[in-house]
Amino acid sequence: MQTSLLHELLVGTPFISATCDQLQKSVNRYLPDPSTQGQYLTTSSIKQVRLGTNISETVKRKLRLGARVLQIGGVDKVFKQFFSVKEGERLLKATHCYLSTTSGPLAGFLFISTDKVAFCSERSMKVYTQKGHMLRIRYKVVIPLRKIKCVNQSQNVEKPTQKYIEIVTEDNFDFWFMGVFKYQKTFKYLQQAVSQA
Repeated sequence: MQTSLLHELLVGTPFISATCDQLQKSVNRYLPDPSTQGQYLTTSSIKQVRLGTNISETVKRKLRLGARVLQIGGVDKVFKQFFSVKEGERLLKATHCYLSTTSGPLAGFLFISTDKVAFCSERSMKVYTQKGHMLRIRYKVVIPLRKIKCVNQSQNVEKPTQKYIEIVTEDNFDFWFMGVFKYQKTFKYLQQAVSQA
């Protein structure tokens, strides 16, 4: 990935000149063990990606996330705190999901606004600069609606309950979101936002 594109995708995050190896080592410490990836937990109405070996840890993490959202003052304020918001921009939909990365799924929030699609990780990661200083940052992705070529639905052929949303940009980068809460509703908002851009 080109440096300028990486910087553009990490809007709102300090640009860090760390080597790829340092970044990869840092990211891998906070991502789930590969043996737990791809396991799914089915409840009465929600299918979520299971990231931990202990269900109680997952529930505690979700409760902490909800408490944090309430503490900040709602999803709109969370969106404005993590991303720069243009005048007149409105948040259309926010949902919990996982962003597929080369190191495995990354839990966070997907925000759909009248100007962009943005993702912010639940947890911050430790990243080291070339000088050895440690920084804690959230993994963020910002995709302007005008740069989105298409939005696609997909599902696992072997397990049709595992559904994915793919966003393809004009420069042919693709972003995969899985474990999306209220999948159909989120996809509908995403299609509507892209068509009106």
